[in-house]
Parts: sequence; C-alpha cells; structure tokens
Amino acid sequence: MIDKDRMLADFAKLWLAHDGLWFQAVENEFDLQTAIKLDTEAWRKFSPLEAKRILERLGKKPGGGMDLLEDTLGQRLYAFINKQRVVEKSDKSLIFEMTACRVQDARHRRGLPSFPCKEVGKVEYSTFAETIDSRIKTRCLKCPPDEYNGEYWCRWEFSIE
Repeated sequence: MIDKDRMLADFAKLWLAHDGLWFQAVENEFDLQTAIKLDTEAWRKFSPLEAKRILERLGKKPGGGMDLLEDTLGQRLYAFINKQRVVEKSDKSLIFEMTACRVQDARHRRGLPSFPCKEVGKVEYSTFAETIDSRIKTRCLKCPPDEYNGEYWCRWEFSIE
C-alpha cells in the first residue's frame, strides 16, 4: 500500500530540488542577481497557478478571505516539506510564519549565509494571496536576508482593508 502523505512529501522535495538546481544553473551561468530576477518572474506565474489548482482541488471559488487563505496555504507544496504556522488570524488579517524551511535550514547547517529570498517571496506570497482573494494585501514582516531569529525564517502579514 502506498503512503500518500509520504508520496506527496517526496513529490514536493523533488519539485524543490528541481527549483534549486534550476536556480543554481542560472546563477552559475550568469550571477545571483540575474537568477533572483528570473526566479521572481517564474514565481509571478507559478504562485497564481498553484493557488488556482488548490482552489479547484478544494472545490472553492476565489473570495473566501482569511479562512480560505489559511486553508490554501496549508495545501501548498511547501506545506508538505516545510513547517509553517498561522500565529494570528481575524476576519481582516492573518500572520503566517515559516518555522522550518528546507532551503534555509540546509544553508544554515552548512554555515552558509541565508538565501536572500525576500524580494522573490514578496511576489510569491502576494500573487498567491491575491489569487485566493483579490482584496488581500501582503506585507513582509521578516524574511532573509533579514537575520534568522531562531524561531522562524519568514513572517508575512495578509490583510483586507
């Protein structure tokens, strides 16, 4: 019998490995800034696609506010391999943290500097959230290159005015 949770986690790890290898290939061929620029553009397209697929899978339509955002964040590929949590939630806002990130944790263990993912993350999280509900605005509260605090790698605030 196939353990579907284990299989999903393995698929997510493979997806992330491909993403990392692609990034390294671009960085090695060009430079870090070019790799980040191209990665940002890839996330600008991928995040809404992922959000739409999750909505379809859940049988939901866009516009469900913070409840739907919380549900869909828990269905992202990252959710199967990283540790994340919602630390505050109301009808108008949600604070989300990534407490364990495979990419950052691996770099941290190797004594490497954190990967500076803030600019990519701004595009990734905002386009994902806006696809879930066009009213949602996203603000980065902390993300590398911000210094790791030992508790979470990144923290995001989602709000509806």
